[in-house]
Amino acid sequence: MPRRVLLSWSSGKDSAWTLHVLRRDPEVEVVGLLTTVNTTHGRVAMHSTRLAIVEAQARAVGLPLHVIPLPWPCSNEVYEHAMRTAIEEGRKRGATHVAFGDLFLEDIRAYRIKQLEGSGLEPLFPIWHEPTALVARRMIDAGLEAVVICIDPQKLSRSFAGRRFDHAFLDELPEGVDPCGENGEFHTCVLGGPMFRQPLQAAVGEVVHRDGFYFADLVPRAGNAPRSRAG
Repeated sequence: MPRRVLLSWSSGKDSAWTLHVLRRDPEVEVVGLLTTVNTTHGRVAMHSTRLAIVEAQARAVGLPLHVIPLPWPCSNEVYEHAMRTAIEEGRKRGATHVAFGDLFLEDIRAYRIKQLEGSGLEPLFPIWHEPTALVARRMIDAGLEAVVICIDPQKLSRSFAGRRFDHAFLDELPEGVDPCGENGEFHTCVLGGPMFRQPLQAAVGEVVHRDGFYFADLVPRAGNAPRSRAG
C-alpha cells in the first residue's frame, strides 16, 4: 500500500525538488500540494509568490492545490489553527503523510513533527541532510528553472533579486551564504523542471523593499493553463 503524501509547497525549488524525489519512490503517491496564502495580498506566505503562479504550478505538476488561507498580520496561534484544519482535511481525504523540503534546520524539523503529533499523519523529509552545495547543482543540471524572488539584504545585495537560479548565480554567492538559501538568505519560485509537464510563462517585474527583504515580483504571462484549484 503506497504512502499517500501531501507536499508542503512554497512555490520554490526545494519543494519542487522534493516532489521530484517523491515521485521516483514507487512506495509513494503524492496526492496534493499544501500552500499557505496571505489572503490580504493573494500571495504565498514568506515567498510572496502570486497565487495565480502557484495555481499554474499545480496544474503543471498535475496535482490539486489545497490553499491554507491566512490573514495579515497573522499570529502564530491563528497559523497553527489553520494548519491543523488543513491537516485534518487532508487526513479525511485519505492522506497518510505530509512531506517537507527542509534540508538541515533542526528546529524547523522539530516544529513540523510537533505540528503533526496526534493528527494521524506522519512527517516525511525526503531531502533531509542532502549536501546543499551538491543538491543545488543537481537541481540545475536536471533542468530545474527558478527565479530568485526574495532576498535578505543582510546576506545578499539587491542585485540578486530577480535573477535566475543557475550555476552563475551559485558561483557569485558570497562566502557563508547557503547555496540553497536554507538559512533564509533567499527564496525562489520554480517555473519549470523535470517535475513539470510544461514550463510556466512569467516575467520579472518590480523589485520592492518590504518587511526587511527585497522582493522581485514575478508576473504570470498569457499561455499558462486555465485556472483550477481544489480549495
